[in-house]
Amino acid sequence: MRLFGTDGIRGRANELPMTPEIVVRIGMAIANVLRKPSGRNMIVIGKDTRLSGYMIESALTSGICSMGMNVILVGPIPTPGIAFLTRALRADAGIVVSASHNPFEDNGIKCFSSNGFKLPDEIEEAIERLVFEDKLLDGRPSADRIGKAYRLEDATGRYIEYIKSTVPRGFNLEGFRIVVDSANGAAYKVTPWLLRELGADVISINDKPDGMNINKDCGALYLETLKKSVLENSAHLGIAHDGDADRTIFIDEKGDIINGDHILAICAQDMKKEGRLNHHTVVATVMSNLGVENYLAGLGIKMIRTRVGDRYVVEKMLEGNYNLGGEQSGHIIFLEHNSTGDGPITALQVLYLMKKNERSLSELTSSIAFYPQVLTNVEVKNDLKPEDIPSLMKKIKLAEERLGRKGRILVRRSGTESKIRIMVEGEDEDMINEIAEDLADCVRSVQ
Repeated sequence: MRLFGTDGIRGRANELPMTPEIVVRIGMAIANVLRKPSGRNMIVIGKDTRLSGYMIESALTSGICSMGMNVILVGPIPTPGIAFLTRALRADAGIVVSASHNPFEDNGIKCFSSNGFKLPDEIEEAIERLVFEDKLLDGRPSADRIGKAYRLEDATGRYIEYIKSTVPRGFNLEGFRIVVDSANGAAYKVTPWLLRELGADVISINDKPDGMNINKDCGALYLETLKKSVLENSAHLGIAHDGDADRTIFIDEKGDIINGDHILAICAQDMKKEGRLNHHTVVATVMSNLGVENYLAGLGIKMIRTRVGDRYVVEKMLEGNYNLGGEQSGHIIFLEHNSTGDGPITALQVLYLMKKNERSLSELTSSIAFYPQVLTNVEVKNDLKPEDIPSLMKKIKLAEERLGRKGRILVRRSGTESKIRIMVEGEDEDMINEIAEDLADCVRSVQ
């Protein structure tokens, strides 16, 4: 069984691999691989607000402690908060129990190394091998060497104070009215509290998690409620996170969506102007719009593209010493501030830009012209990939010839869900809609 995907381990709660029995072994394997012969041997565990989080958190803790490592439990907190706390507490690793933007029925396990970056492939592979091997049980310590579990009560406060440290001292949001949609997820306290502490008038919605309403018709994937609230309250902007708050999407004061591509562009422009953009380069994925690439090129900023997945963006950033990168979906990585996509930090950096420049969000983004882009997801069974469908590959080739240099097509298997994702981009909106639907129909026909 393959456990790790592009963003950790993920699956339906109480079904393989997200069962207590397997998760205990995952905890044991993580501890087995990361345990040092001496020292504190500490792992930080946080989670989002899913009902199954209690079960998985307990199973992980049991497995880790059984192998002689200690655990610090911090409760619901955004994924980037765990990356920060892992470094701040000088822990050996950090674990987040979350399935990000997926519905509550799903859950997952994301792991960070001691430096706050996601575990390298070779460590994940070593953990995965051990989970299914009998020798996993060989290294269990004696009763007097079993690990302990502690609870850190002020984790949220520590993280909020760190976020505030990413803007100049004395900066405030007095006079701003902001709507925050926390997706009934991990940031339901963090972002509203953060902005209120800085003086903003905050209208907080979807901030009452019950274990089953995370991401349900709210948050970064469902923006209609946020848009309505922004317009009804004459807010300066709306902020939407996903369930684990490693991404942020905005609604501007006019009710328009401002996605990760917009954010990358305006932040890159500002950082270059201040001499802070390393090598005048940003890192994005193959999903980022051609219009943004062209806009940045006009400013003398180069865009480097990677595979889809914030881990690949971070890898390229570290490889080339770049300090700004992200995804269209709202994962924005400011390596000066955190080691992974950080929704609350992204929100604060954009607000800082608005106040510093005395411009609304719509004004900051008005000169960025996107190519029309269609995104379609088709649910598939098992491990079906685009290359397994010859008729689809043929249609893609014909469609690419039809678009020529005026567009592009990306068809890929999702790394987090049982879906094939289709993106078609080009100047002619009618044409790209037609192509996207034709490709989606082709995938559906083989189910």
